[in-house]
Amino acid sequence: MAKDTFFHKKVTLNAGGKLIDISSPKVMGIINITPDSFYAGSRKPGVDEALQQAAKMLVEGATFLDIGAYSSRPGATDISVAEETDRLLPVVEAIASAFPDAIQSIDTFRAQVAETAIKAGAHIINDISGGQLDEDMFATVARLQVPYIVMHMKGNPQNMNQLAQYDDVFTEVLDYFVSRYQQLKQLGVHDVIIDPGFGFAKKPEHGYALMNRLQEFDILGLPMLVGISRKKMIYSLLGGTAAEALNGTTVLNTISLMKGANILRAHDVKEAVEAVKIWEAVKGNSVY
Repeated sequence: MAKDTFFHKKVTLNAGGKLIDISSPKVMGIINITPDSFYAGSRKPGVDEALQQAAKMLVEGATFLDIGAYSSRPGATDISVAEETDRLLPVVEAIASAFPDAIQSIDTFRAQVAETAIKAGAHIINDISGGQLDEDMFATVARLQVPYIVMHMKGNPQNMNQLAQYDDVFTEVLDYFVSRYQQLKQLGVHDVIIDPGFGFAKKPEHGYALMNRLQEFDILGLPMLVGISRKKMIYSLLGGTAAEALNGTTVLNTISLMKGANILRAHDVKEAVEAVKIWEAVKGNSVY
């Protein structure tokens, strides 16, 4: 919804000392420093590969780069804090050096990993567990005073598929955000972004039910990230695999924009940026 809605949705983020206006939606490019993320095209396990991908995404219009070193796909192998840090840190440092103006988001649910990455040059913490898998995460975010993406998930990547049961998925996710945000606000965290967690402890039908009511999350007054890129809810409906789910991704990204998404987290930055440009033109905000 527009920035002047009844709920006065927050549409700025302070990241790396920059005030970022997300009233015009932005794109977050995904770079996975993992050997086993669900979409093979996102796997960039080496520093050079990650730098090349970062350069490509920035040229294509990404505002944020989301760097992850722990695969969160269903049934993913658990790795140690040390291994996650060893994978992540060289890439964060290399991107900070090569692209000092790039805003890096760190995809981790571990406070220690998050803090190490922030000190190495990253700017945002993207936590798939919303602080549920590390009791130190909220206090760490508050101390570091960085934007925090709180995602909805049940359990962990190893068991979340067994927990995908809801009486009313939208109401449960909304209540979760209310509870988590209250805790973060009490700790003095200023920039909180919600992520409904498509594909995390959710069956495809749950994902479509959330998408149908996505605009209702605006009642929270918080910016929203949507990460729908190439996920199972697309190809389980249309057929094929994650590699063939780009068109479905673009459709759902466009619907998300129409329903109030402020950030699109995407494997395919060019196509996501194009969706944003077209949506902005439809609203009359495009400058020719």
